[in-house]
Amino acid sequence: MGITVLLASTALKTVSVTGLWLIPLLLGAFTYHNYNSYDPEAKVLDKEPRKEYDFIVVGGGSAGAVVANRLTEVKNWNLLLLESGPDENEITDVPSLAGYLQLTKLDWQYKTEPTSFACLGFKKQRCSWPRGKVLGGSSVLNYMIYVRGNRYDFDQWESFGNPGWAYRDVLKYFIKSEDNRNPYLAKSKYHGRGGFLTVQEAPWRTPLVAAFVESGVEIGYENRDINGEYQTGFMIAQGTIRRGSRCSTAKAFLRPVRTRRNLDVSLNSQATRVLINPVTMKAYGVEYVKHGIKKVVYARKEVILSAGAINSPQLLMLSGVGPKDHLKDVGIRVLKDLPVGENLQDHVGAGGLTFLVDKPVAIVQNRLQAFPVTMNYVVNERGPMTTLGGLEGVAFVNTKYANSTGLWPDIQFHMAPASFSSDNGQIVRKILGLTDEIYDTVYKPIANKDAWTIMPLLLRPNTRGYVRLKSSNPFDYPIMNPRYHEDRLDVNRLVEGIKIALKVANGSPFKQFGSRLYMKPLPNCKHFKFMSDEYIECQVRTISMTIYHQCGTAKMGPSWDPEAVVDPRLRVHGIEGLRVIDASIMPTIVSGNTNAAVIMIGEKGSDLIKDDWLQRKR
Repeated sequence: MGITVLLASTALKTVSVTGLWLIPLLLGAFTYHNYNSYDPEAKVLDKEPRKEYDFIVVGGGSAGAVVANRLTEVKNWNLLLLESGPDENEITDVPSLAGYLQLTKLDWQYKTEPTSFACLGFKKQRCSWPRGKVLGGSSVLNYMIYVRGNRYDFDQWESFGNPGWAYRDVLKYFIKSEDNRNPYLAKSKYHGRGGFLTVQEAPWRTPLVAAFVESGVEIGYENRDINGEYQTGFMIAQGTIRRGSRCSTAKAFLRPVRTRRNLDVSLNSQATRVLINPVTMKAYGVEYVKHGIKKVVYARKEVILSAGAINSPQLLMLSGVGPKDHLKDVGIRVLKDLPVGENLQDHVGAGGLTFLVDKPVAIVQNRLQAFPVTMNYVVNERGPMTTLGGLEGVAFVNTKYANSTGLWPDIQFHMAPASFSSDNGQIVRKILGLTDEIYDTVYKPIANKDAWTIMPLLLRPNTRGYVRLKSSNPFDYPIMNPRYHEDRLDVNRLVEGIKIALKVANGSPFKQFGSRLYMKPLPNCKHFKFMSDEYIECQVRTISMTIYHQCGTAKMGPSWDPEAVVDPRLRVHGIEGLRVIDASIMPTIVSGNTNAAVIMIGEKGSDLIKDDWLQRKR
């Protein structure tokens, strides 16, 4: 330990590094100590694949890691997990550095197509879509918020012709995965203990989040477990963290089973095509590229795509499964005409709603001293570095357009004790892609000032976008168009969501901090009266913040559903030995952060495979 402290101190003296998010040399030294002293799981070994396996899982993300774990519980099955990216590093372990990981080699760095309806405040009118290109997938890049969705989401899935996917059916899979360490939830029938995935509150938080929850109660909502019986209400966020560090699905599900002899993991291995026999219509292997060399591996039983809502449909289409006209346009032989890549859904919110405070209670980068903050994190597993990417509170509220029961809210709030410029413009503006005009005009004047934000998020958009191939080259990024805000009701809901957020911010619990709305108008919206409906709509379309919950592009549904790609057992329609198990299969997006639901899909999908194959032997 003394050596690592000395090395870190030397690095600090020789490199001018200030602020919480810009100290990678310190983190490299200290979290190396943290891994070896406290983390019982070593990293997964990168193996050279054999020629044949029972199962091949493509994608080691939120679902794929679960599937790899659960299927290798069957000792006489062997499985290969192909992951496009590398393993996690020391930086990924630190919750507060979530933003620091974007625009790195661990991120696919996707961008949406330009649009005139949304993303107007971002460069080239394109929204950034970070996706995890790393073992653990987007659970390594996300902000770790643990939200399951609303019970009515899953009941709706069942009503679409998907038996076994109602809330009463899937709750057990949420509980199965979970190791919830919040004492006040220890006796809840909605939570689990002892699962692979650790869930708890961050051990450090600002007093602003308590005011946020209290203000929610003041305007008529309950302070409740939003993953419990009812969702509507306010709560200090729960996250996938363990002992102050990120608990990705790689750490949760893969490292504990890394020594299983029937599990091989191949990193930096990008799948380029699923091999499908055009006569029998059976998937029998995967073509992939590792270190520049094209290789093939064969599957005796099944190929399972868990590459996510962008890469799974891309891979299906590259393999000849997709909309026939589109495949013909890009020169791919059509094996099965299915609506792959359609039904794209995402959560999009309205960013930039900022409140200034007079007391030093927010996260301001320049006020945090790098060395003591890092020491507190490494030694005590506490302090600002444990915050969930800067997010502290969540809430689910009802606009006037919401379901009349009040139990299926249409807006989610994310509360953060910081602004776009709390880091002095060094990281947040870059990962969002804010234009210089908007940042310099609106947010630069409050750089390093105490501030907090609420981001209203649209839970169930009416719009449906698409993912399509740019070409038949598997290394060309696909075309992604979410069609944000092309539906008028989507915009209206967010306008109402901002009005509710303003009520929360005006609550008496915030008065002690001198909290008030920052009233600098966006330059392209200043011709409207500030905070009028017209101005709010302009803000909604200008700072259209997605929190990267893409889903639905290989929709689950029965054979009579013309929009379905997979059946309720997640088997691709018309192709034997091929399943999709990830966010792509969601018929409709869940009401809340999607990571927990994707892990649930991995758990249930694994059981479906076990049932199908093990019952054949009986």
